[in-house]
Parts: sequence; C-alpha cells; structure tokens
Amino acid sequence: MSKVLVTGSNGQVGQAIAYIAHQFPEFDFVFADRTILDLADTEAIASFFKSHTFSACINCAAYTAVDQAETDSALARKVNVDAVASLAKACNDIDIPLIHLSTDYVYHNQQNTPFKEGDLTNPQGVYAQTKLDGEKEALELNPKSMVIRTSWVYSFVGNNFVKTMLRLGRSRDQLTVIFDQIGSPTFAIDLAEAILIILQELKKNPSKDRPRIYHYSNEGVCSWYDFAQAIFEIKNISCQVVPIETKDYPTPASRPPFSLLNKALIKTTFPIEIPYWKDSLKKCLNHLD
Repeated sequence: MSKVLVTGSNGQVGQAIAYIAHQFPEFDFVFADRTILDLADTEAIASFFKSHTFSACINCAAYTAVDQAETDSALARKVNVDAVASLAKACNDIDIPLIHLSTDYVYHNQQNTPFKEGDLTNPQGVYAQTKLDGEKEALELNPKSMVIRTSWVYSFVGNNFVKTMLRLGRSRDQLTVIFDQIGSPTFAIDLAEAILIILQELKKNPSKDRPRIYHYSNEGVCSWYDFAQAIFEIKNISCQVVPIETKDYPTPASRPPFSLLNKALIKTTFPIEIPYWKDSLKKCLNHLD
C-alpha cells in the first residue's frame, strides 16, 4: 500500500481528502497538521520524512489570509514559499512526487478568456506573490512536483464564502456582494477527488512525461454576486443581494477581476470529470443546516 503524506490536513482540501479517503483504499494517508509537522521547521520536515516511507506528498498547507498577508508578509512567505521549498527538497531526496496547491491569484491580467497554464502571471499583493514564488520552489527543487492552481475554494467545513453567506443571509434582510469579479467556485470535495485520481495515474505509470502545472475549478462561470444568489435560492433564504462594484468595497489586497481557469489540460491528461459549479454547490449545501 502506498503511504501518502497530506500536509495542512486541517484545511478545507485536507479535510476533503480525509472525507473521501475510503474511496481510495490503495493509499494509506498520513494527515499532518501543524501540531504534527511544523512546516516552518526544516529539520522537523527532514526528520519526519526519515521516520516514514512515503510514496507521495500532497501539500494543502497555505497562508490564505489575503488581506492580512499585506502586513504579515514574513509569515506568509515562511508558509507559502519556505515551507514549500523544504517539502520539495524532502520529496526530491527520496524521489517522490509533490502535489502542491496554488491559486488563481497568480493571474491579475486584463483579459476575458479563461487562463491557460502557460499564460503570463502577474501577481498583485503579498499573498499572490508568495503563492507564485512557492510554485517556483516546488517545480525547481523537485522534477516530480506538480502544481494545481485553483479558485474560490469552499466546503462544508472551515471558513469560506458559502458559510459566511449562510450566516449573514439568515441574520440580515439585505447584503451587498461584488458583481465585477468573475471566476468559478471550487468544491473542495471535487478538488480532492481530482488530486487522488492524479495520484492513481502517477502510481500506474510513474515514468510517463506529463505537464507540471494544471488548473482545476468547477465548470461554469459566475460572479460573487451570482454565487451568493445561488446559495440563497438553493437554501430558500429571503435575503436581498445588492450588486456592487469592487471599488465600492476596498480591501488591503487587490483581487483579480477575472480569474476563470481553462481546465482542458487536466481533463485531457487525466481521467477527470469536472462537475458544474451549481451542482456541486447543491451537494455542499445538503451538508449544511
């Protein structure tokens, strides 16, 4: 049985992997949060890898407080860059793949067609820059690393847009939500399944030459306003959603105005079927009161 390390196991994607792990019995998962493996400690990472025999590592750990990162850049860099470098080195030392999660925030360009993996990056802000720098460390330090850029992740656990909208929608008569930022939500369970299918394929044919950067989000397109409307419609919440522009809701860190991801590469490289965003939203909301 292949032993797989999942770092950042308390995050949305880490918990999603744990939730569906039983569907992939060929893998023995080791779930590590910061209490088990401190990614800021290079020696701890090396020691952890020496005490286990891993066949792959999935790095779900990240500093994701986008606005807070603007004033907490040292910690953001330690988690999003330095820790990734340490993991990539540790994986490279034992010749195993690292699957590293990244973000649509690396794109901040004025275009209206879905981003492909080879498009120019243009990170704005500390979070976006550190995530791009972490990608580079992963890819440069381990030839078996793969990066998956994703967007608007939500789940029935943790803190996310869906749970925030449910809480606010039930306590207020009206909410303002941005309508001029366009992308696609990602249900963490769907992303977790895609990651584990990739692992299955790597196990079947580890020597096959494959691309190293992929995009994954649910199919379809929406704005945050559309997303909120869908949540309230599905849960029959009578809260009025008022569309506003990004300029009317200033934040310390800039958000990409358009970050729709083209998923053709991941679908043609691996046997992955990607659900429509609203279908996955319904599945998630079925788990939430």
